[in-house]
Amino acid sequence: MKKLEKFIQSNRDAFEMEPFDGHFERFSSKIVKASGPKKVAFFPLWLKVAVIMVLVVVTSIWTYDTFFVAKQNGLALGEVSPEYREVEQFYLRQVSQKYNEFNKSGLFVDSVQQTMVMKELNEMDSLYNSMKIDLKSSPDDERVINAMIEHYQLKLDIMNHIMEQLEDIKSNEKKTDHENTEI
Repeated sequence: MKKLEKFIQSNRDAFEMEPFDGHFERFSSKIVKASGPKKVAFFPLWLKVAVIMVLVVVTSIWTYDTFFVAKQNGLALGEVSPEYREVEQFYLRQVSQKYNEFNKSGLFVDSVQQTMVMKELNEMDSLYNSMKIDLKSSPDDERVINAMIEHYQLKLDIMNHIMEQLEDIKSNEKKTDHENTEI
């Protein structure tokens, strides 16, 4: 610091000089330029707000799906072990075949009857979904696993029983139609 003071005092005459002509005007114009109109941003404000809103919505949907829907879905029987996966696949194929038979058989008298049967089967599926949630909370509980397997068996038995009854009704209708036409 003492060197600087010594330098300034020894060159005092050079520091007391007036600036060149037009210095203050050039300095003022530079200040005006610097404080003048700002450059336009690359993205307008409304676009930035829209992007933020989209990110908030997408994040909300992802959070809901990840934390709330996943809890409601529960744990499938096949996710417990490979043996149960085979059992589940077997019953799913059987149930799928029965649904196909219902749709293709033409045994239903009317669409109301078919809607009622499908509604009952869907209610059974909702019971199964609640068992999946129970399985997720305790995946090693054999009672829940056995209940899920029994559910598939019961559903197949009910579907078979419904098919038999529909076939009996259809055959009885044909007999009465046949008897009525012979008279």
